Amino acid sequence: MKLLIVEDNLKLLDAITETLVAEKFLCETSANYPDAHEKIVMYNYDIMVIDINLPGGSGLDLIQEIKLQNPATGIIVISARNSLDNKLEGFDLGADDYLTKPFDMAELVARIKSLIRRRNFAGTSIVSFGDISIDTTRREVTANSQKIDLTKSEYDILLFFFSNPGRVLTRESIAEHIWGDNMDLADSFDFIYSHMKNLRKKITSTGCDDPIKAVYGVGYKFELA
Repeated sequence: MKLLIVEDNLKLLDAITETLVAEKFLCETSANYPDAHEKIVMYNYDIMVIDINLPGGSGLDLIQEIKLQNPATGIIVISARNSLDNKLEGFDLGADDYLTKPFDMAELVARIKSLIRRRNFAGTSIVSFGDISIDTTRREVTANSQKIDLTKSEYDILLFFFSNPGRVLTRESIAEHIWGDNMDLADSFDFIYSHMKNLRKKITSTGCDDPIKAVYGVGYKFELA
């Protein structure tokens, strides 16, 4: 899962980022409105953690913009403001949750994981596709009742497919999901092919059919035969 954290308090921004990276999330950061606005126009994010008061603009305007660019993005507002009006305005614009500063990092992590389950997996932490299951809490994958060990990138790709069953995912979108902003530094998508090859090999080694279908010239689709 790829997150964008928008917070102008650099100490808090670093603390949030460090905590979420330790939880295996891919995190991008912004400390002001213009930078955050550029990122949400250029890239897609699964979840945004966003402050309301920002240098150069309002986090509420960013929420409105991200809902126009990518309505599926989950939004968690973090703010020192604790008035009902601000909460309601955030929810009206499409925010999913609201945390008042100061907050415990463990609570933020729990809110993010809960939001992922609600938005992508109907509230459950164990999701299945045919004979393949993912325990999103433990980050464990089983295929044909056998546990398979995946690298972080392989796991992230598989979870990305689970979140988009039957949809064609372009190589660009998969690369962005793994590398975030750094995908711009890649001179080819050969590493995507390598990850797909390894992921397929690990799944089929358990006796499962290969659920990853190549779509010529575009990318890949995850579906049962």
